[in-house]
Amino acid sequence: MWHSAQMAGLRAKQKADRHTRILEAATELFREHGYDAVKMETIAANAEVSIGTIYNYYQNKGDLLVAIVAMEVNEVLASGEKVIARRPKDAGEAIVKLMANYVEHSLVYLNKEMWRHAMAISTQQPESPFGQTFSTLDIALARQTCKLVEALQADGAIRKGVDARALAELVFNNTNMMFIIFIKSEEMTVKDLMDRIRKQTLPVLRALTPAARA
Repeated sequence: MWHSAQMAGLRAKQKADRHTRILEAATELFREHGYDAVKMETIAANAEVSIGTIYNYYQNKGDLLVAIVAMEVNEVLASGEKVIARRPKDAGEAIVKLMANYVEHSLVYLNKEMWRHAMAISTQQPESPFGQTFSTLDIALARQTCKLVEALQADGAIRKGVDARALAELVFNNTNMMFIIFIKSEEMTVKDLMDRIRKQTLPVLRALTPAARA
């Protein structure tokens, strides 16, 4: 029994290692050569796996791209939990800090060209596994934003009567729209994006703090 468990653990580790190598190879190639130019065979060669192994996990490059997006977003969500746990007392500062966490981590694995392809595929194929996964990740980020707003409301940093979910969706959806503008422009920097988000978000939050009632 112990031997069987050990073998199962080894197989799981080998499978995880293959996944990691495939995603790392795909990420590097997409960033260096562009999504359209990269062949699945090249990814397999760089990951040191057979082309059959890749197709066991991913049907096409779109599946690989959404796996990279998921890896990015899951790391962003984990980092966002730390922001919530150590949130600033000021509501505007706290929410802008969470949005900055989303934005600044968004280009760790993907570049703007990869994001454009990911968003295009999710828009063109909303009912596909890619489109559904993309939407699920977006919903997870919106829910985390709501979690922060609710925590700030419990702290007394946001008025009790404010609809936390509606406010969170307003802030997150605006950040999402600004992020789309950001990835469409090669010239726009992360600083430019955060300056705009800060300028649009802070007045809303200041109007909803308890002090605003006086």
